[in-house]
Amino acid sequence: MKINTRNLVACALTGCSLLSMPAFAANWSQTQLHVNYGDFKNPFSGQKADTSVASLQHASAYDYGDNFFFIDVIHDDLDDGYQDSDFYGEWYSNFSLSKISGENISAGPLKDVGFVMGFNAAGDAKVLKYLPGVKLDWQVDGFDFFSTLVTAYIDDSDGVSAGGAPTESDSWMLDIAWGAPFSLGEQKFYFTGHVEYIDGRTNEFGEKVQNWVLAQPILQWDLGHALNAKERTLMLGIEWQYWHNKLGTNTSESVPQIHLAWTF
Repeated sequence: MKINTRNLVACALTGCSLLSMPAFAANWSQTQLHVNYGDFKNPFSGQKADTSVASLQHASAYDYGDNFFFIDVIHDDLDDGYQDSDFYGEWYSNFSLSKISGENISAGPLKDVGFVMGFNAAGDAKVLKYLPGVKLDWQVDGFDFFSTLVTAYIDDSDGVSAGGAPTESDSWMLDIAWGAPFSLGEQKFYFTGHVEYIDGRTNEFGEKVQNWVLAQPILQWDLGHALNAKERTLMLGIEWQYWHNKLGTNTSESVPQIHLAWTF
């Protein structure tokens, strides 16, 4: 199966159209454009390239749960066949046990339990992963949200014969995500991001694919508030990407990025 930008955008638009149906009408929704710029490393050659990433992100909640997806459009200044002009996207639909059952299942700091179906897709590498699992939402003082996600990491990629990256054995993922507002004097800030762990696996040639840790914390300054405009509509800050064993290789990187986020 060939994975391309048109297919991924079509999936995103299909999901948005489903949300317009009465049973899936959004109780709330937020769509953002993120623009990042940093000096990223090709994990297969070790070369660095100035890289821009434009990301469309959407989060929403409906009567049975919530959805989150993003599509990254990536471009670097190094003509090496790696992210010269590429895309990557993820989608997660969460079905809330509290909402479906109509019962409050919270216990202590545990706010809710959900059943998740997700997928990850990459363009040039022709990679497609399915991620069924469980999401735990936590009530943490000072945080808008704090969640942990445990899923399978099931490969359905095309493989080398189709001109993509090697297929891989199945694995699992742990992801922790958060968002916390805070103020310093009259200025408002937001600390958000996620950390994921994906366990090791082997590729179609029997080679070991290393487990990895990817951390992407973001510190945002509320530029809209500072300009006496609407809060949390225009955010400026720094995103730090730390990736141990990037893409399952023995390469690790630590990259600060200029970060801009605009909420539609």
